[in-house]
Amino acid sequence: MATSTTSLGIPGFGGDLLAPGDGGYDEARAVFNGMIDRTPTLIAVCRTTDDVVAAVNFAREQGLPISVYGGGHGVTGAAVVDGGLVVDMRGMKGIQVDPAARTARAEGGLNWGEFDAATQEHGLAVTGGRVPDTGIAGLALGSGSGWLERKLGFTCDNLIGAEVVTADGRVVKASADENPELFWGLRGGGGNFGIVTAFYLQLHPIGPIVLGGLLAWPAPMAGEVVRFWRDFMTSAPDEVGGALAFITAPPADFVPEPVRGHPVVGCIVCYAGDPEEGEKVIQPLREFGPPGLDLLGAMPYVAVQDLITEANPHGRRNYWSADFLAGLPDEAIDTFVQHATNPVSPFSQMLIIAGGGAIARVPEDATAFGERTAPFNTHYLSMWEGEENDAENIEYTRAIAAAMKPWTTGRAYLNFIGDEGLHRIESSFGEKKYARLQALKAEWDPDNLFCHNQNIKPA
Repeated sequence: MATSTTSLGIPGFGGDLLAPGDGGYDEARAVFNGMIDRTPTLIAVCRTTDDVVAAVNFAREQGLPISVYGGGHGVTGAAVVDGGLVVDMRGMKGIQVDPAARTARAEGGLNWGEFDAATQEHGLAVTGGRVPDTGIAGLALGSGSGWLERKLGFTCDNLIGAEVVTADGRVVKASADENPELFWGLRGGGGNFGIVTAFYLQLHPIGPIVLGGLLAWPAPMAGEVVRFWRDFMTSAPDEVGGALAFITAPPADFVPEPVRGHPVVGCIVCYAGDPEEGEKVIQPLREFGPPGLDLLGAMPYVAVQDLITEANPHGRRNYWSADFLAGLPDEAIDTFVQHATNPVSPFSQMLIIAGGGAIARVPEDATAFGERTAPFNTHYLSMWEGEENDAENIEYTRAIAAAMKPWTTGRAYLNFIGDEGLHRIESSFGEKKYARLQALKAEWDPDNLFCHNQNIKPA
């Protein structure tokens, strides 16, 4: 690395430093959302917890804004900060799996593809990101939605311990027995309380082969499909995970030619149990319509985790929003379908995700995460190319989100939304939990050093 960066002299730092003009700097500062173009003063690629401590101390003492780069997949681009220091965790990818105890210790720079590859060697998994290059840190701290959530709960529900670098440069552990209030806040409160350098996660027997894949129907059938799926999921066993995805059919060989380039409604399925049993459970979905495209079958769990990777490449322009739904009555379905079957970009994805199952059985106060009982979650992912198309796509996203407001709970899954203001953060946790989180923030980060996130201000 260039000597100009190391001359800044971060005491005790043994990783790599990148500053503007250095080779690799532009690649290192790039994030998933192509709308984000920020220029940090310094990117500190950490190799050890001691490197993280050194970087945090340096930033605090120099008065530099700080951000934390895990996977860089969040739509806000919070991983990079203008004129500040990026604590880049991507040099910390250690993972140790204990198959007997069904636990894993995973460093904060891992992504879900790397994590799943290691745990699936033992036929084990935990709820993880729906795209392999999502970082484990941001997902877990933001609560952690994924295909296995109805069976296993959110990622944060399976967090059993964490190693944390605090704003004052200490290294502490958090668990049910050690710093329990901090542990509570880490499970859904985001990166507000420190930098987690290692996650201890409970694993479960999943795979290596599961029933998964995609079913798809043409857009004119969308209303009927959503109604049938809604009723099906209301009584579906916990093993059935998945979502409806309103997309534009790609020009791929597996897509029937008449459908290519046209809106369709897809159903992504992951059955977290015996594949043969899953075939029987899922059969009603396969028979409804029937779907014009049936790509459902026994496949490796890691392949299910890779299903939507191609549709979510780095570098496209992204604008997202989201809401939990209190219900999905016919009027709500008609409203959703009207908007979602008329996209302004062929790359956008409007999702309805089924809740319930294990998520709803975790006591409301057990974690910082703020919504347990919503039967459905929505995620509006507008994606497009070309800055000239920004206004049209942003307005489209806002329009569908606004139209669906009458059926929402008032709360949102924070990993699914952009920078939508403090009121969205407060309402997502609810008044009581937000006050508890503010008190926790005041204890662990009173000066709000860790503010480049869905920020909880100190009490």
